[in-house]
Order: sequence, then C-alpha cells, then structure tokens
Amino acid sequence: MYNRDEMARKDDSIPSGRIGRTAKVGQALGSSGARYAGTRARNVARSKDAGAAEIDKRHMETAEKMVDALGQLKGAAMKIGQLASFIDTEFLPPEYRELYQEKLASLRDTAPPMPWKKVRQVLEEEWEEPPEELFEDFEHDAAAAASIGQVHRATLPDGRKVAVKIQYPGVAKALRADMQNAGMIMRLAKALAPGLDAKAAAEELKTRVLEELDYEYEAQNQRTFARAYRGHPFIYVPDVVTRLSRTRVLVSEWVEGMGFEEVKALPQSERDRFGEIVYRFCFGSIYHLRHFNADAHPGNYVWMEDGRIAFLDFGMTKQLDHDQIELEIVAVRAVLDDDPEKLRGALADLGFLAKPKRVDAERLMQHVRAVGGWYLEDRDVRIDSDYVMNVMTAVTDPRSEFYALMRRENLPANELMGRRMEFGVLAVLGQLEAERNWMRIGSEWWFDEEPATELGQEERDYFASRGERRSARFSARGT
Repeated sequence: MYNRDEMARKDDSIPSGRIGRTAKVGQALGSSGARYAGTRARNVARSKDAGAAEIDKRHMETAEKMVDALGQLKGAAMKIGQLASFIDTEFLPPEYRELYQEKLASLRDTAPPMPWKKVRQVLEEEWEEPPEELFEDFEHDAAAAASIGQVHRATLPDGRKVAVKIQYPGVAKALRADMQNAGMIMRLAKALAPGLDAKAAAEELKTRVLEELDYEYEAQNQRTFARAYRGHPFIYVPDVVTRLSRTRVLVSEWVEGMGFEEVKALPQSERDRFGEIVYRFCFGSIYHLRHFNADAHPGNYVWMEDGRIAFLDFGMTKQLDHDQIELEIVAVRAVLDDDPEKLRGALADLGFLAKPKRVDAERLMQHVRAVGGWYLEDRDVRIDSDYVMNVMTAVTDPRSEFYALMRRENLPANELMGRRMEFGVLAVLGQLEAERNWMRIGSEWWFDEEPATELGQEERDYFASRGERRSARFSARGT
C-alpha cells in the first residue's frame, strides 16, 4: 500500500513515451534481477537457512518494485499488474506466488494518487467552473486510485453522495504509447490464449482499452446496464449523473458496502452466494443484454448492506450479435451431448479453428472440458486456487497436453474480451472458493430451463415482471 508521505516525495507525472515507459519497468526489474544474481553468488558462502532468507528478501524487494513501477506508470502497464494480481502465471516461482500476488493485489484498489492541484485543473478544464459552485462538498483526498483515473467522494447540493472519477493528466498519451507497444500487447493477449490471430487481436485490444479513455462512452455503457438491472433483486449498477459527466470526468452515485477482501473473510455460504451473483451478472448479461463487462476483477464489486452487489467501472465492455451467441450455445450443447464432431463444427463456425479437419475432435473436446469444465459439467464444482491453476496451465503451459493443439489454432479477435471476462470470473470464484452447479445456472440462459437456485428464481421473476424472457431468444438453435 502507498502512504501519502511517500507519494509527496515522488514525481507524480506519468511517463508518456513508449521507450520511457518500457524503460521504467525494465529498470525496476533489471536492478532487482542484478541484486538477485548477486545474492545467489554470495549465498555460496552462506548457510542454507541464511541463503534462503536473503533470497526471500530479494523477492520481497522485487515485488515491491514491480508494484511501484507499474503503479507510477498507470495505464495498460498497470492493468497487466492488476491481471497478474489474481491469476497465477507460470513465470512466478511457486514458492513465491503468494508473495507477489499479495503485493500486486494492491494495484486492484489503489495506486499513487495525483495531488488536488492536478485534480482541480482537470475538473475546471472539463466543467469550465470551479467545483465549489457545483458541489456542496468535495473531498480533496482520493478515495481510490486505479489505472486510468482516481475517485473522489463528493456531495451534490441536493444532498446526494457521489463518486467523481477524474482521469489522470497525460494518461491518454501514455496509454496510446502502451498500445503502440506491440510486444506488450501480444504478451498480454497470449497469456489468454496461445493460438492467436495476433494482428486482429491487437486491434481488438487497442479498441477496447482506448475506449476507457472516454468517460462519456463509459457513462453511456453504465446507463445501459443501470437501466437493464434497475430494481433487480441482487444486482445493482449505480446511476450516472449525466449533466456533470465529461470526457475525463465521470460522476455517479456513491455506493457504500463491503469490499472484496472483507467478503473473502465471510462464511462459505455467503461467499458462495457472492460468487453466484458475480457469475450471473458477468455471464448472464451476455444473454439478457447481448452486452457484458469485460473487466471482471474484484475491485469492481461492492456488497451492499441490503444483500445486493453493486458492479462498478464500465470502461471496457463488449457487445455481441445474436448469431455469435447462438453459435456459442450450439458449442455448449455439443459438449453437454458429448458430440465432438458437432463441437468441432461449432468452433469452426465461430472462427476458433482455421482448418477444422486437421484437428482431432476428441482431443478438442478434452481441451474444452479442461478449460470450461467448471461450467460445462452437471455437478457442483468448487473453484479453488488449484482449480484455477489447472485451467490456466491447460491454456498457457507449453508442457500441457493441449498446448500444442491450440497453438496451431486461432482465437478470434471478437472472442478475446469474452475469454478475458471468463478467466477473470474464474479467478474471482477461485479466491472465494465458491461452489455451485454452474452448468445448471448457465442452462437457464442457454436453454431456458427452470431456475437452478433461489437466486435464479428471483431473477426469473424479475425479468418476467418486466415482460422480458430474454434467454428464450437464444435457445432455438442450441437444442
């Protein structure tokens, strides 16, 4: 975590050039690597225990430097750190994964904040009048700071508590520099799938990430989700204050509640409920709205006192067309029917297989079950860290039985954000150790089957009361 005294001593400007930003991370990790190598050399003359203690110390220093460098950079570089903070990656030594995750986890909810002087400058440029004339109260200290902007609490003249998200000055230029760093983009993309249409995927990533720079676009997305879930029994999306939202400023209702770290300490039954709601929102939005939030990380969730979960941050969303969703349901049906040939055909139609006849249909089925078995098996599945690692290994580890198979194949650019969301949700469920029959819940949307849980019945009643049985639209070809 960062304290304010430390931040006051640091340069709060954001490096904007691609070379400078890459060098900043390289310097931090390079100096740590040199120290690590020196420690290994000196350990020859140390006892085993003393040597292990020194190595531990070096890993702690490296983790802290990674957080500091990525946090100062913000932008896409910090988003990589956020992703790594809750998904294990194979380059981390197993005995130090927990240490690095703990340190990197701080990037989910905080980053070095910009001072009030710079905040005020952005606000006045966007509003053309001082905050004192628009708000009853405006807290100068940031309540939260993340990759592209930071959030301040404020009170409107009518007494409403609001969250004001302000974009960092210079972050737009810095983020565009990151998007020109093809190597960094490809490393992030290939972490999600080894078989990748690299050029198309790079363009998709650029489009989605650069959309986050336009807070008016994010406000539009948030209004769409807020309308769709208004009055929902367990999902809540805060309303946007449209008249005060601009390209670099987003004002929305302030939400009080429990953060993810507190949720993780709750009894298992409550963590299961939380996990089910996250699953229903992230995956269910595809079928209810044909629109989903691709940024599925725990910092975006708040458990409110009334039992609803508030979902925040709609800067990275994705809309899908009807035909794509129907084809995905055909693929799901093929897995559930244990029909490898039908699965191969559906994945070819979706663009996953460039040359389907060269792919062994049985091995393909095994791979799909290894990656998506948690929601494609008719049984209660508890997701834990080992389960998450097994899925990630099937996708990214060259030693995996299926790695070579998928290396030859393709991840369509149009599916990239969906896979990002899917792995993000899986990682969240893994931290909660949540358990449900995820397939039965999914069948409510895929095949319009009866609700699998009490929450499912509440949701069915909610959409029925609005005259919307959306999931039925997507069941015809899938059955």
